[in-house]
This record gives sequence, structure tokens and C-alpha cells, in this order.
Amino acid sequence: MTDRDRLQVVRGLHTAIYLTMSWACFAVLYAGISGRGGLWLTVALVLVAVETVVFVGSGMKCPLTAIAVRYGATRDGAYDTLFPEACTRYTLTVFGPLIILGLGLNAARWLGWF
Repeated sequence: MTDRDRLQVVRGLHTAIYLTMSWACFAVLYAGISGRGGLWLTVALVLVAVETVVFVGSGMKCPLTAIAVRYGATRDGAYDTLFPEACTRYTLTVFGPLIILGLGLNAARWLGWF
């Protein structure tokens, strides 16, 4: 397997994780807004917790990005996912506050504040 092939595998895996974590973020936010829950919310919360541990443990950077760079990823076009880099550049800036808001709304509901 060449480095180019490995890079495609890393990009594909990273894209799948990105989509899953996007779903988890919006699921937590939806639950906070709607007051609905269930197993899907538990799964989303666990995914968010794991992702937070991975990010904090990696110095607030995704470890898959470093692996993609090792296999030749550059910032022209798709970088470390199959999405254009412009779509993922502000991931933490966008999703971080949405997750915090979702967690805050859920906590307020669980505490009976509304």
C-alpha cells in the first residue's frame, strides 16, 4: 500500500468520524432544545465525551490530521478529510460552542430549571 493509498484511508476514516461527531453535536443540541432523550442521546453524549478527551489529550488538535500529513496531505483541496479544507477549518470554533450550549441546555433541563 502506498502513502497515497494510506492517505485516502485516513481521509475516509476521518470523514466518517467527522460526520458522526457532527451528528453527535447536533443531537446533544437538539435534546437540549427539545427536551427529548433516549438511547440516541446517551450515545451522542458518550461520543462527545470521547472526542473531548481525544482533543484535550492531543493538545486541542485532531491526531488524524497529523497522520494525514505524515502520508502527504497538503492544504490544496481536501486536506485531512474528503471535504474541502475550507469546510473543516473552523470545526472547533463552530462545534465547540454548539456542544457547550447543548450540554448547558441539557443540564438546565436535568436540574429542572425549565
